[in-house]
Amino acid sequence: MTKKVGSDIEIAQAAQMQHIATIAKRLNISEDDLELYGKYKAKLPLSLINPNNIEKNNLVLVTALTPTPAGEGKTTTSIGLTEGLNKIGKKTTVVLREPSLGPVFGIKGGAAGGGYAQVVPMEDINLHFTGDFSAIEKANNLLSALIDNNIQSKTKSLGIDPRTIGWKRVMDMNDRALRDIVIGLGGTGNGIPREDGFNITPASEVMAILCMAENFEDLKERLGNIYIGLTFDKKPIYARDLKAENAMAILLKDAIKPNLVQTLEGNPAIIHGGPFANIAQGTNTILATKMGLSLSDYVVTEAGFGADLGAEKFLNIKCVSGGLKPKATVLVATIRALRHHGGAVKEEYNTASPERVSKGLENLDKHIENMQKFGLNPVVAINAFPTDTAEEVELIQKRCADKGVKAIVARGWADGGEGMTDLANAVVEIVEGGNNEFKPLYDWNKSVTEKIETIAKEIYGANGVEYSKKALTDLKKIEDLGIGHLPICMAKTQKSFSDNDKLVGRPTDFNVNVREFEFAAGAGFIIPILGVMMRMPGLPATPASEGMTIDNSGKISGLS
Repeated sequence: MTKKVGSDIEIAQAAQMQHIATIAKRLNISEDDLELYGKYKAKLPLSLINPNNIEKNNLVLVTALTPTPAGEGKTTTSIGLTEGLNKIGKKTTVVLREPSLGPVFGIKGGAAGGGYAQVVPMEDINLHFTGDFSAIEKANNLLSALIDNNIQSKTKSLGIDPRTIGWKRVMDMNDRALRDIVIGLGGTGNGIPREDGFNITPASEVMAILCMAENFEDLKERLGNIYIGLTFDKKPIYARDLKAENAMAILLKDAIKPNLVQTLEGNPAIIHGGPFANIAQGTNTILATKMGLSLSDYVVTEAGFGADLGAEKFLNIKCVSGGLKPKATVLVATIRALRHHGGAVKEEYNTASPERVSKGLENLDKHIENMQKFGLNPVVAINAFPTDTAEEVELIQKRCADKGVKAIVARGWADGGEGMTDLANAVVEIVEGGNNEFKPLYDWNKSVTEKIETIAKEIYGANGVEYSKKALTDLKKIEDLGIGHLPICMAKTQKSFSDNDKLVGRPTDFNVNVREFEFAAGAGFIIPILGVMMRMPGLPATPASEGMTIDNSGKISGLS
């Protein structure tokens, strides 16, 4: 039976949350092991990670077709699937990323699920939570301060050429005015004038490092490997040369620990890390995923944006680095997104159109084929909306059946776990059937250009790859630094398989263009930038913040 519908925040605020110690007991965690942040949040010590459980338990990845700007509900589906799996008797934890304040106050809203498939306390999770993002900002900006202090120093200078510094400051807000700035003005006491800028916190390499680290020692080593720039005599300088890694790690001593909260139905949820998927790796921390696998039989996790971004990076970077093997994947599709890929404009997304859905299925086809290239036959979850029609649903299910894939209507938003048991049973059938055998798409030891070409041709469907003069110069620098063996983390629009966001559906006969390269030597990947990618977004004309209020009792409204 459909539950009473309200806004996401109204549903979350009406929930009767359980003390976090009660949730922890479901995972056999004693209250003494919890680091409590009030009654409903806690950090988990890394000592709870049990390597013996990680491979034998079941990792399920939730990804999606190419989304519309509003997103297609991967987080909602992940949470709903977790509720459904628990309802059919599978001990399951959902493991998610932390929301960024940029989207919360910008256009997309929060990332705590929706309707009756949410994690709570919703307001805390979408706002400052346990302070992890703040700690990442501080560690990032400490390194910035140390760099400028060293340039200013007359006695301990490393001879850093300010023109070569690629490291930027960060803040967790959409503030386009800070993309490109000049610092050090106002006289000799204020430092050396140079160009600088801000990225949004999810784009910080410190965020990426936190998400890739295996333990505290690994965290420190990765922080020390952050590339800063060159000296005047062309020698590379790393954070370790500034003796920065220990101080940065100290600021992250609590942030490295995963956060435990709960779903609306009282099931465990671990939320940790938050890199974007179009400019970073788009998945939660390796530590959080391994924590979930240590404590429960099933772990449901999601990767950002479409499967060509988050899932590709999850599988080729995170799984290979962390030794993880997903046993099932879920591809989230919405009928409104299929209408979009079939030619509907925004005002027509909620207008029934079997013709547009049929044309838009080309996009879903490609994502299914891509997952199968990794040895993973997916289940398609049709995230239900009130404007869906039976004819449109039938079109999807028939197309998927022709590809040997089940497509199941997911009603987690409206019905919570009750609306997700069919999807849960389909996932269990895939896992217990044992027919999926994950394999990465490429060998890290291939050349940088071979790895990029593999992703471009196999995942995007491109004819080939073109490189600008700057990209070729950057590529030589990558080889000179000896990091060509690292995996590839593409920075690309989330709106298309191509690097042209206007090419929806399943584009053909195109090349992708690498404009330049960045690299995250500490996090451990190379970043080809396809087109113009903003690492500091701007706010829309009408930010979501304008619709938010807080009353005299501290009750928040308008947060989604």
